[in-house]
Amino acid sequence: MIKSRFTLILVIAMLGMTGSVAAHHSGSVFNTDVLLAVEGNISRFRWGNPHVYIYVEARDDSGELVEWEIETDATPILTRSGWSADTLQPGDPVVARINPVHDTSRTHARLRSLTKEDGSIWSARSSFAGSTSDLTGGSRAESIAGVWATPLSTNAYIWSLRNTLRKLNARGLELQAAYDIATESPAGHCIAYPSPGFLAVPYLNEIEVLEDRVTITGELYNTVRTIYTDGREIPEDGELTNQGYSVGRWMNDALVVETGLLEAHRSSMIDGSPAGTRRRVFERFHLSEDRTRLLIDFRVEDPEYLGEPFSATAEWVYMPELELIGIDCDPEVSRRAWGQ
Repeated sequence: MIKSRFTLILVIAMLGMTGSVAAHHSGSVFNTDVLLAVEGNISRFRWGNPHVYIYVEARDDSGELVEWEIETDATPILTRSGWSADTLQPGDPVVARINPVHDTSRTHARLRSLTKEDGSIWSARSSFAGSTSDLTGGSRAESIAGVWATPLSTNAYIWSLRNTLRKLNARGLELQAAYDIATESPAGHCIAYPSPGFLAVPYLNEIEVLEDRVTITGELYNTVRTIYTDGREIPEDGELTNQGYSVGRWMNDALVVETGLLEAHRSSMIDGSPAGTRRRVFERFHLSEDRTRLLIDFRVEDPEYLGEPFSATAEWVYMPELELIGIDCDPEVSRRAWGQ
């Protein structure tokens, strides 16, 4: 049982000053080198999007009562992990393991896990396994159509490309170094991620194959990609948009896609690296041999900010038993992590 008194336990795992500074400037307001365990009582529980917020009252080292504002994931993620709007009630005693923001004057943090009085442990992504094999439910797809989940392994792999295959040119590095997450974060302004970032966010996506087009709907911000398959070309002087203009053709059961007319994005891979308006993204969507996974080979060309093109493969898992729950975005809530 959780003790009735309030305690604040600080555990610091330093990974080196250089790593900490890089992590902060690369696009995270949360200090992942510091883990706090806050023991107190629920004061408020806000069930909404794009983030659910848990408020915990606890006493600091001086004995003063403070309220921690703890950010976690969107409602679809929590719902599939067993949470609901009634999971926490005011007055509930809890222990929250959190990563605080770098600004130590603020009591704002990201949730790692939460323990309730009955000993149950709650985390945001317990429904998301670490690999595609863990997520596979045994269902086999007939085509690329259907509901697909992005496993955490794909999420981690795509972001790892920032330090391996993706090479920024001098201008890209300059803008990345100047990135101010508090004012420039696309997520803070409810701006969706274009591909390949679109392929990495760990939510559900639904593919619908129509006669003249293929649509891909993502839960995050209810983003919709339209891929025209009627033989048209990308317009020469079309409007630039967040998801761009995509044309595709079928090669047997695989869909080969080219996307252009992409508007500039200030942090397309969540690290402050810019993406330019002249970039092209090439993708090939095809099923794995056992038809339980969707393999998405992609290549990114961006002469404005990349030193050279880079290529990789993302994997989604077929999950027809799940239903998309759209995530609307409230800019005020989305910017709360930055104290705005």
